[in-house]
Amino acid sequence: MSNDGTLDEAYERLHRTGPEFEGWLSNHGPMAVESMVRRGHARQVHRWLDRYVRRLDELPRGTSPVTADGWRAALGDPHRLGDWLVFFEREVTERPWRTVLETWWPRLLPGIAAGATHGVIRTGHAVHALLDHEDGPRLAELGQALGYWAARWQQVPSAVPSGTAGPASALAAVPRVPDQKAGINHRLGQLADLAGWPTALAALRPATDAGQARDLLAELTTAAALHYLPNAHGSAVMLVHAATAPMAVLRTLPALPRAQWVPSLHAAWAASAAVTAAYTPAAPTPRHSLPTAPESADEVFERAVRHQDEHVIKLADTCLDVHQRTGHPDTLAAVVRATELINEP
Repeated sequence: MSNDGTLDEAYERLHRTGPEFEGWLSNHGPMAVESMVRRGHARQVHRWLDRYVRRLDELPRGTSPVTADGWRAALGDPHRLGDWLVFFEREVTERPWRTVLETWWPRLLPGIAAGATHGVIRTGHAVHALLDHEDGPRLAELGQALGYWAARWQQVPSAVPSGTAGPASALAAVPRVPDQKAGINHRLGQLADLAGWPTALAALRPATDAGQARDLLAELTTAAALHYLPNAHGSAVMLVHAATAPMAVLRTLPALPRAQWVPSLHAAWAASAAVTAAYTPAAPTPRHSLPTAPESADEVFERAVRHQDEHVIKLADTCLDVHQRTGHPDTLAAVVRATELINEP
């Protein structure tokens, strides 16, 4: 990643804004600019931000401090967002950031659905940046990400994997929620009563050690990226997160104790499966009607930046990592599909 200061400048601009706007929409700015800088598009960052920040709200203020003894009562309370931001600002200032992450990751992980999984996604981007270079703005970004996750902490019904299916087969067998007419909270609320949901989650083969957990997370991210291409018309925006959430967890693993890797897989699998259940359409688009990938992965990311939508940029960032690992052309075609279905800002 470039250390020319562009990312830090972007973080400083964005930290004057809140993690949400228009009541509940997630501020994708920090995630998008981290992807753009790392992929060699630092020159476009500030121009992109000039347009994006107009949509954002001011940084929320705290009302009642979160304490080391009373944090559980504030967990998952969006009205305490300002309090959580102040709390984690202090945490990452006074303690080593890896210690903060090691302490709070297992506390936040059960609520991985927070902000439609944006809490963990923003955290993953922040950790990715810190692993490359540690400085004040990047530490502040981790604090903002963790604060947002804590305030929006939200669980989904889960089950420990105990089957024989690989991630691709397991994801394909996830049942759809019956009512897909409302927002994500309404859809996720149906999972507890969804026939076959516990069985579908348990079908994934288990990881017996940290290395297997990492490998399964990589396979899950690949499966979700490939699932996007024929199913994106179910929700071109929301299905992005079925891939970007496990990618965020995968990128965080190097900063975590290996003892936390297996639980991280379980949470990422539940989150990806939940988004898949909530937004997968009744039938996929036939392959002959879908786009093919350009030959160059760099061209795909450049197309995403030209498109400007933050979800397209995030998906491209994930799909390029998957393509580098697997070489599967449909991972790049998925990004082209996103540019076709998601309206430009």
